[in-house]
Amino acid sequence: MRAAWFEEFGTAKGVLQLGELDKPVAGPGEVLVKLVTSGVNPSDVKKRAGSFPDLLDAGLVIPNSDGAGVIESVGEGVDASRIGERVWVYQAQFARRFGTAAEYVAIESRRAPVLPQSASFEVGACLGIPVMTAHRCVFADGDVASQTVLVTGGAGRVGHYAVQWASQAGATVIATASNDADESTCRDAGAHHIVNHRGDDVVGAIMAATGGKPVDRIVDVEFGANLPVSVEVLCVGGTIATYSSTQISEPTLPFFKMMYKDLTLRLVIVYAMPEAAKQHAIADIDNALTENRLQHRIAHTLPLAEIVKANEIIEEGSIRGAVVLTID
Repeated sequence: MRAAWFEEFGTAKGVLQLGELDKPVAGPGEVLVKLVTSGVNPSDVKKRAGSFPDLLDAGLVIPNSDGAGVIESVGEGVDASRIGERVWVYQAQFARRFGTAAEYVAIESRRAPVLPQSASFEVGACLGIPVMTAHRCVFADGDVASQTVLVTGGAGRVGHYAVQWASQAGATVIATASNDADESTCRDAGAHHIVNHRGDDVVGAIMAATGGKPVDRIVDVEFGANLPVSVEVLCVGGTIATYSSTQISEPTLPFFKMMYKDLTLRLVIVYAMPEAAKQHAIADIDNALTENRLQHRIAHTLPLAEIVKANEIIEEGSIRGAVVLTID
């Protein structure tokens, strides 16, 4: 099969290879998916750059955890009726070497949920990390109906979905955005108020949006950089659910301020989500896709042969939507 892989850590241009590898076979409990698309996420490019130092200990790695395609065959213990199903794939390159940047992937059956006919394969490649992360951030600490949820970076890959999940669940959503285009995206996704996070008084702008009432929860794209504001605007007993802290990778916590407010800090990564949370997200995603309730932002669609460019686009950090590879 055609595939992309790397055998050492480094730049995309320096280490990513394209060529032929052996086609996998579905083992017990697995399905073999003929992939149509593969999603490129920040975690994928960080792994290639060396964020998991032991990743290559067992040999080459085919990158990317997310993707979508059609089940071609099944392994022992999987109902043959699954053959021919349109599916989306998540967690393909986690605790294993072979991800979705290839024509085929053999993966545990439950990691290949059905993709509703209403959703394209390009959308399917966005569901694993962005949509499941957003779902976990919004719902991990219970129902958000009638609560106020602040989503920082509301036009970003995860934030855009978090705005939708929260607003559709009955929350009042405040999103941060720094330009007119992002503000429009947040409003279209369901945000009730927009705050410019580059403004002179972000705390004051958020509190003005709530009528002076602290927010109940925060879904945060830049934990360290946003923490001074978060602590000020969050209510007693509130929660910060964060999935990234790129600008300040090792933030210093204002411990007493957080303790006196009895705050909860939740760190979210799809791979470590409890299995029940994964299945909850999958069920809600299926319903939302079937009912066409989710908006999607796909910034670039490139062929597998341009995986280097796809990685470089992600690393530039200037795009808001997903980057998807097509497996022709």
